[in-house]
Amino acid sequence: QVQLQESGPGLVKPSQTLSLTCTVSGGSITANYHYWTWIRQPPGKGLEWIGHIGYQGSIDYSPSLEGRTSISRDTSRNQFTLQLSSVTPEDTAVYYCARHDPKRPGLDYWGRGTQVTVSS
Repeated sequence: QVQLQESGPGLVKPSQTLSLTCTVSGGSITANYHYWTWIRQPPGKGLEWIGHIGYQGSIDYSPSLEGRTSISRDTSRNQFTLQLSSVTPEDTAVYYCARHDPKRPGLDYWGRGTQVTVSS
């Protein structure tokens, strides 16, 4: 059973960089053909796709966040990370990591999510 767990600070000040880590267990982040994804949900709004890193290390970002977003991985720790720079209160959201299997629709495994608040 694949499990994902987000970790990182719950409070970030405006203009700083938000950093989150997703630790994966029960499966390797380099295994064919999965994509390891970051999503967020601002209060009162729908889910927003942030980006993903593929099993071979390829990365795609949401056009609306590209330029502020960086996704990377540590294969030795089976983790992938999200950095979002120059944050504003509009970046306040519950942040999720999840897995996408191209053979199936949607995201098949999710972390529980972590609340990140941007406030001074």
